[in-house]
Amino acid sequence: MARRLLVPLDGSPPSQEALRYALDTFPDATIVLVHVLTPADSGVSADGLLGDPAGVVDDQRERAEELFDEAEATAGEDRTVERELLAGRPATEIVRCAEEQNIDGIIMGSHGRDGAARLLLGSVSETVVRRSPVPVTVVR
Repeated sequence: MARRLLVPLDGSPPSQEALRYALDTFPDATIVLVHVLTPADSGVSADGLLGDPAGVVDDQRERAEELFDEAEATAGEDRTVERELLAGRPATEIVRCAEEQNIDGIIMGSHGRDGAARLLLGSVSETVVRRSPVPVTVVR
């Protein structure tokens, strides 16, 4: 059975590197692309979308679809790629998706924050590494 690898996308260069790493290192794996709409950025809750008078959620969804399209183009037509658009806290939703989608591993980018910035901002990749039920590879 082919491996299923979850690759979170946020549009950053590290997330793009993680996708390339997953594609190059695991040529037979199914790639499950994940993008998380975040409550701090819009009218989104962990349970779903709330009212969106300013159109922020629509903009975020549109951006997510662009990220998915770009990632699928990078993967090529011969690769099996799935899309998961989630809402909530990124680390929590990534771990939940790994649990619920029969994922064999997570490959994600690191923003390389350290010191005070990491303490103040937290680190999605660090939280995923600590909570994930499957192996996590963090790509720089």
